[in-house]
Parts: sequence; C-alpha cells; structure tokens
Amino acid sequence: MAHDSGSKSFDLKAMLRDERFWKIAFQVITLVVVLALLSFFLGNLNRNLTQLGRPFSFGFLRSQAGFSIGESLIQYRPNDPYWRALMVGLGNTLTLVAGGIALTTLLGVVAGVASFSKNWLVHKLSRLYVGLVRNIPLLLQLFFWYFAIYGALPRPESQIGVLGLAFLNNRGVYIPWASSAILAVLGIAATVGAAIAALWLWQWRTKVRIETGVGGRAQSLGLAVLGLAWLAIITIGMNWTIPEGLEGGGVTGGLRLSREYVAALTALVFYTSAFVAEIVRAGIQSVSKGQWEAARTLGLNAGMVMRLVVFPQAMRVIIPPMNSEYMNLTKNTSLAFAIAFPEMYSVATTTYNQTGRPVEVFVVLMATYLILCLLITLVMNQLNQTVQFKER
Repeated sequence: MAHDSGSKSFDLKAMLRDERFWKIAFQVITLVVVLALLSFFLGNLNRNLTQLGRPFSFGFLRSQAGFSIGESLIQYRPNDPYWRALMVGLGNTLTLVAGGIALTTLLGVVAGVASFSKNWLVHKLSRLYVGLVRNIPLLLQLFFWYFAIYGALPRPESQIGVLGLAFLNNRGVYIPWASSAILAVLGIAATVGAAIAALWLWQWRTKVRIETGVGGRAQSLGLAVLGLAWLAIITIGMNWTIPEGLEGGGVTGGLRLSREYVAALTALVFYTSAFVAEIVRAGIQSVSKGQWEAARTLGLNAGMVMRLVVFPQAMRVIIPPMNSEYMNLTKNTSLAFAIAFPEMYSVATTTYNQTGRPVEVFVVLMATYLILCLLITLVMNQLNQTVQFKER
C-alpha cells in the first residue's frame, strides 16, 4: 500500500511540473472566469431591466415599426414590423460593403502599382493621393463628397448627361441597369461565378505550365469560352434599360443611386483604397530584386514583369492585411448615418429611440457586424491559402 501511495504522490508531482497541464489548466480557469463574469453582468442587466419594467426580450421586433425608410432593396412599408426595417438597413449596408470592397480593391491595387511607375507624374500622383487621403478623417471626407461634390451638382432641370448613358444631378446618379431585380441578381451571380471559375482555370493553367513546361492551351481555351459566355450574359441576358432625361428635368429608366449612397460609397472607397495602396506597395517591395532582374533578362517588359512575376508572389503578403481593411470598410459603413443614408446603424438608432430597447437593438447590431466580419475573414483566409507557397 505504501508503494501505491508513493507512486500516486509521484504522479501528482509530475503532473504539476508538466507544462502541458498548466497550459490546459490556465485555459480552463480563464474560460470559467469569463463565463462567470458574463453570467454576472447579464444577470445584473436583466435584473435592472426588469426593475424598469422592460425585461430583456426581442419580442418588440414583431411590433409595427411606424417609420418610413427612404431607400430599400426589399419591399417595405411603415406598418411592417421592426425586424423587417432592420433587414432593410442590413440590405443597404450590404450594398455599400459589396460595392465598396470591389471598387476599393480595384483603386487600391492601381494606386499601389502606380507607386512603382517610372512615369514621374503617375508616381507622384499616387504618393500624393495616399499621403493626403490617409491623413484626413473619414467623416470629414464623407461630408466633403456629400456637400461639396455631389451637393454642387445642378438641379434636375439642368442635369448633366454622360454620353447619353448616365445622368448626374443633386438628387443622385442615374446609370443603366437590368430591367428587373431578378435579372440583376442573376447578372451579379454570373459575374461572381465567372470570376471564381476564371481564377481556378488560371491557377490550373499555371500549375500545368510549371509542371510540364508547356501546355495550358485547354485552360486558355476554357478561359476564352468563359469570358464570352459571361459577356453574352451581361450584354444580352440582363436586358439593360438606359436612363432617359425628361424635358422638364428628371430621369426615367435605369437605376437611381441616391446622393447619400454615392457620397458614402465614394468616401469609403477613396479612404480605404489609400490604405490598400500601401499594403499593395509593401507586398510588391517584399519580392526580392532578383526576381525582377531575372524576369527582365527573359525579355519581359515592365508590365509583364509586374503582372506575371512580381504581383503573384506579392499576393501572399498582400492578402492577410487586406482582410483587416475590408473589415474596417464594413464597420465604417455605419458613418453613412451622418448623411442620412438608411444603413443598419441608422435604422437601428431609429428603432431603439422608438422602442426604448437600446440593449437589445445594439446586441442585434453588434451581432450583425460580427457575422459580416467573420464571413469576410473566412473568405479571405480561404483565398490566402490558395496563394501561399506549397512545398512539394
């Protein structure tokens, strides 16, 4: 028995000296403390709300909202419930996020690559843009675009036409668009699907050429067919309607982008793109000079060196910090509230002012932004894995 007791004592001492035990124990203790604190705060919150006669509940979301919303992707009337009003705000936020990410990526990459241009003017303009925009608060830029740029456009009676395809006035921007919402959704889905398929085909083509030294013809043909199919869907399948100016002012047909929306989108894109440009510049600089020199010795011009050799290698450095910028853009859409664009935060503010339920409304608001950022992170992590070097 003495031997067994000594053995058990020895095992306990060994366990206490084991670093792995303390790592697990520390995590368990931390989890217990966090859950205890969370339980205490939530319990205290519920008791205080109950004393005020408003116990924690989301039942108010089924009540009639009673307020109108100027812009909506889905059908909405003031007698609809609050949850539908919040869905309208979410839809408007998603339009800002989707358009912002697409345009920010395009402008940021162009500005970042332009900083390596041998053209003195292009290089200086890129550096001026980045240095100026990054150091001005986004809210000020938002007001600048809303009041000084789009607010200075002429009234509908004197609106500006652009090649007969678009019109600009102080109420918004009118552009060609699909004849129905279903066709528009299908066109967007076709564009996203074609982009994913094109990326896959391009990677397959690159892999075949690297492993065999020749080939890639079938993949190139697939890319050409895919491009033609997408072009046919976009140009013919969407049944575009062109905006037409009216004699007394105003526009009929096409899609109207409100002044609030275009101002918010423009400010978000120009502001975030300045940071993206620096990320792109840093990624390109991370590629060793030997890669540049080796590509030039093969007779490639500057554009081909950047497109085929340098930029693909820079992607592994560019994508991780881009995730943060996309999340920042998503969260910054809440500033559109300042110019009366009815995004998620704006609708949520009206909701809690009317219902007296700030805690519940902000829980919904925080959960929404958290889910959006987690989805962006998931996509970016998957994309990051595809561009990392893989050992054979």
